[in-house]
Order: sequence, then C-alpha cells, then structure tokens
Amino acid sequence: MTMSALEHGVSGALLKSARLRLGLSQTAFADLVGVAQPTLSAYESGRRQPTIPTLLRILARAGLELRMELTERDDHDDVLAGWERSLTDVERQRLRARGYHLTSDVA
Repeated sequence: MTMSALEHGVSGALLKSARLRLGLSQTAFADLVGVAQPTLSAYESGRRQPTIPTLLRILARAGLELRMELTERDDHDDVLAGWERSLTDVERQRLRARGYHLTSDVA
C-alpha cells in the first residue's frame, strides 16, 4: 500500500471503527458527533479526509480519544512485498484461494 493510499484510509478506518464500536449506523453516529451523514460516509470511504483537529473533535464527541506513539520505522511491509514478488503466479493464486490478501492486491 502506498503512503498516499494509507493516508487516505486511516482516518476513515478510525471513524468507522469508532462508529462500529458504539454500535451505531452512519446516520446515528453522524448525528451524535455533529457532522452530516454524507460527510461521514465520504470520510469512511476515503473520498475525503478530515483534518487531524476535526478527527480528534469527532472522536471526542463520541466519547473516544486517539492515542498515537512514534516508534522506529518497521520495514516489515517492504520485506513482505519483496517475498510476495518472489512467488510464482500459481503460488499467489493458491494463497488467495486460502483467503490471504497480498500487498499487491491492495495497491
């Protein structure tokens, strides 16, 4: 996954996770946090990205907080992508048939 794709998906995934954690529909969650349902939908799908202050405000209104920690970079994704590139097409298909999602499937 590229950094751009990652950036576009993180906020939406956090908001969707918060909504599901509270057991709410998009409409009910949007009402709770004070945003329009189409805006929430756009955030969750990655079509739009809230600013960090907006994301934190929405989560706070839902009674949640976002905690982040800076750590050393982990090259696990690069190692995994290199390993996947070494697989034959047959091996990739076999893994997908078993339910594995390869990094090339998300790019």
